[in-house]
Amino acid sequence: MPETPANSGARVVVLTQGGPNPEILVNTLKRHFPNLVVIEEEPESKKQMLRQKARRFGWPQAIGQMATMAASKFGKPFTRKRAEEIVHQFHVDPQPDPSLRRLKVGSVNGPDFQGLIDELKPAVLFLVSCRLLKQSTLEAIPCPVLNFHAGINPAYRGQQGGYWSRVMRDEANFGATVHLVDAGVDTGGVLYQARVTPSKKDTMHTYPLLLTAAGTSIAVRAVGAALSGNLRPQELKTTTSRQWYHPTIWTWVWNGINRGIW
Repeated sequence: MPETPANSGARVVVLTQGGPNPEILVNTLKRHFPNLVVIEEEPESKKQMLRQKARRFGWPQAIGQMATMAASKFGKPFTRKRAEEIVHQFHVDPQPDPSLRRLKVGSVNGPDFQGLIDELKPAVLFLVSCRLLKQSTLEAIPCPVLNFHAGINPAYRGQQGGYWSRVMRDEANFGATVHLVDAGVDTGGVLYQARVTPSKKDTMHTYPLLLTAAGTSIAVRAVGAALSGNLRPQELKTTTSRQWYHPTIWTWVWNGINRGIW
């Protein structure tokens, strides 16, 4: 684990919609940067998500994607043992820390969020599992904005990067990225990446947890670099860039039955 920088007393703000995986990063960052505050954004409703997907892909594709998301959610109890193994292997904590200051906001792109930023005056804003920031929102934030992405950018931007790297027979790029945030979907400059080999027991239910647990060190490195004024995006060898989405239920089942990739 990287050393904590001398100016670790500067305020770090984490923006998230919550959940066990983001809490792993929150708890890890808190150990290194004690003056940490969490802003919790209200998640979009399933109805809003379905309508957005339908506008983009059409209703059949949207319903297929939402069905996979539902299957992933309801399948998690069956992968609890593997999830516990990951937590113990990487010595991470997915439980919310009740001692942390937590503030709630409806949307990152609303006026309430900007009011909190003005009040908190963070030295760095770290995003994990939240809405896409509009350009106007980004321009109003006076500090570096970083994002944790469970996928290797730019080849696996968007959703389920670990799953798609396996489907594409590209397990060498099964990993996580911390990058600068711009108005695109995971298109900002790459700061650090971490790669890990999935177990045969891993599925779409555990890929994000595995990638988050394996990526805690790069989150600490990135925040430390931001506080030290030493952010240096990498010059990547690949120019392949693609945004991915949740697979439809029929794609997920086909890959599971025929290739053992669930």
